[in-house]
Amino acid sequence: MNEPSERFEQKLARIDAIVKELANEQTTLDRGVALFQEGRALITACETLLKGAQEQVDASTRGEVKP
Repeated sequence: MNEPSERFEQKLARIDAIVKELANEQTTLDRGVALFQEGRALITACETLLKGAQEQVDASTRGEVKP
């Protein structure tokens, strides 16, 4: 299964790995820029998943259960 929580956790783990690699002083400028861009894309995807989860929580607290 590839549920939203699993996708979120996978993306978060990748972001963590990117941060660690960027902290490595051996990372080249080109690699650092590529990692930064990948990280920004992952952060945006995580924000989208979190927004969707928040909307589900909000709907359920109002009694509007969404699938």
